[in-house]
Amino acid sequence: MEQDLELISYSKIKRISNEELADLWSKYFEDHENKSIRDELILQYIYLTRYVVGRVKVALPPTFSYEDISSYGIEGLIDAVEKYSPKMGARFETYALIRIRGCIIDKVRSQDFLPRSIRRKIRDVKEAQDELKKQFGRAATNTEIANYLGIEKEKVEQIIAEDTTITSIYDKKGASDGDLEIIDTIEDSSNKTPHEQLESDNVKKELEEALKRLPERERTIMVLYYHENMTLKEIGDAINISESRVSQLHAQAIMKLKNLLSENRSVRLKKSII
Repeated sequence: MEQDLELISYSKIKRISNEELADLWSKYFEDHENKSIRDELILQYIYLTRYVVGRVKVALPPTFSYEDISSYGIEGLIDAVEKYSPKMGARFETYALIRIRGCIIDKVRSQDFLPRSIRRKIRDVKEAQDELKKQFGRAATNTEIANYLGIEKEKVEQIIAEDTTITSIYDKKGASDGDLEIIDTIEDSSNKTPHEQLESDNVKKELEEALKRLPERERTIMVLYYHENMTLKEIGDAINISESRVSQLHAQAIMKLKNLLSENRSVRLKKSII
C-alpha cells in the first residue's frame, strides 16, 4: 500500500464530499477488516502527509530524500486511520497530523544516517568539549577545541554542523535505569509558590473545560494554532477551508473562551461570597 501511494499524484485523487467521507468512516468503524474502505480513507487524507513532510523536511539533513520522508509519513497516516476513534474527542485531521509527524521523527531517529568517519569526528569533538570544560570550568570555544584537536577552527565548525542527531528531552543522560532523563535536568526557572501553582492549575483546568465547550471546528483550530504552531493558512489547508474563514473562526473562538472564562470566574466568586 505504501509504495502504491507514493506513485499517486495528489492532483489525481478525487476528493469526495463531507457527507460521503462521513459515510465512509461509518462503514469502516463497523468493519475494520475492510481494507478497501481503509485504503480509500487513506487516499482522502494523504494530503496531510504532504503538509507534514513539507514542514519536517527543512529541518532534516539532505541524506533524507523527499520520498523517504513521504513513505514514513504514509506509514503514520495508515496507523492513524487504523487506530482513530471519534471517542478520542478530536477531529481525525488533528489526530493524524500528530501521528504522521511522530512516525517521521521516530523513523529518522532510528537511523544512523551519517558515515562512520563523520561519527568518529563528532565523537572526538564532543570528548574534547567535555575535557576542556573540566579544565576551564566553562564551555570551550571552537578555537580552543580546534587547538586541542590540532585541526582548523573551520573544520570544528563543520563537524558540529554535521552533528544532526535528533535528541528527545525524554532521552536518558546515561545507560542505567537510574539515570535521569534530560527533561529532569532542566532547571525550573518559574519557582512558583504553592499558592501560585494552585492558581495556575486552576486556570489550566478552566481553560481545558472552556475548550471542550467550543464547537469541534473551533476547538480544532485552537489546538492547531496554539499547540501545533500552525499558521492560519496551514490550518485552512489542513481542514479544507479558506484562510479568511479560519481567521473568523479563530476570532470567534477567542471571544467565546473569554466569555466562558469570565462566566466561570463569576460563578466561583459568587460561591465564595455565599
